[in-house]
Amino acid sequence: MECCIFSKLKTQPLWFLILFSLGFITLLRFSLIFLKWVFVNFLRPSKNLKKYGSWALITGPTDGIGKGFAFQLAGKGLNLVLVGRSPDKLKAVSDSIAAKFGKIKVVTVVVDFATSDLDSGMEKIREAIEGLDVGVLVNNVGISYPYARFFHEVDEELFRNLIKVNIEGTTKVTQLVLNGMLKRKKGAIVNIGSGAAIVIPSDPLYAVYAASKAYIDQFSRSLYVEYKKSGIDVQCQVPLYVATKMASIKRSSFFVPSTDGYAKAGVRWIGYEPRCTPYWPHTLLWALAYSLPESVVDAWRLRFCLGIRKRGQLKDSKKKE
Repeated sequence: MECCIFSKLKTQPLWFLILFSLGFITLLRFSLIFLKWVFVNFLRPSKNLKKYGSWALITGPTDGIGKGFAFQLAGKGLNLVLVGRSPDKLKAVSDSIAAKFGKIKVVTVVVDFATSDLDSGMEKIREAIEGLDVGVLVNNVGISYPYARFFHEVDEELFRNLIKVNIEGTTKVTQLVLNGMLKRKKGAIVNIGSGAAIVIPSDPLYAVYAASKAYIDQFSRSLYVEYKKSGIDVQCQVPLYVATKMASIKRSSFFVPSTDGYAKAGVRWIGYEPRCTPYWPHTLLWALAYSLPESVVDAWRLRFCLGIRKRGQLKDSKKKE
């Protein structure tokens, strides 16, 4: 049977053989891509995170994705250093983790990345991790706009806080924790990026936020190349919408995971690719966005964000009444 097929192919004109070969190569390529996608999303085991060290440091751990990571990493047997701005919320999360996991040690550090002197904040973190083998760092702290707005409508305080929290805070914490990882020649750094900076071609009315997350992506990739041979895995995780207060989404769905659902997927990917979208339904949306012309995605996103801006302005006006 195979001989007959090859015999028939030999009798075909050259143009047909070229098209057949190109089609076969394309089909083979997409088959391999699909098989890899299935493996990494459903079959590949998570790494033993204790090999990096017995402690994990998480910024912004009192709510949202950061809180989800705190519980997931505690479940993996890692002790935690939780860095956040609210002493009461830090205590609440710490107590909940202690009640659920018992033997897990939790150290809390109060740092407000937006208003504190970051140098004094870094000193607090340095003192807290002295002598601890912090093997996993999750840079989750971040802020966005209260609601969509044009760039000229971004006030000075919001502009300053976006850069200070999303860029300066992540950069300084990374440099601080990285020093210990270099001494031990092992570590995993996870920086939480955003689909707003990577998946879609633009994020109108959220320009500064999207740009700050683009910094996180390039920062992560560059560190991945710099320190891979030093035993340190650096990764930028790229979530799309997650049911968080920052995203103003209360209910989870198939394409919008809960914070625990996202964090569970996120932990599975630590130590692998330098850029990833851990929650697999998000990869379908990413593929859809890439398949459409950029002008179409830009137009949809602008219309969508204008709707958010209008609703936000109505809420503001009602508050002032």
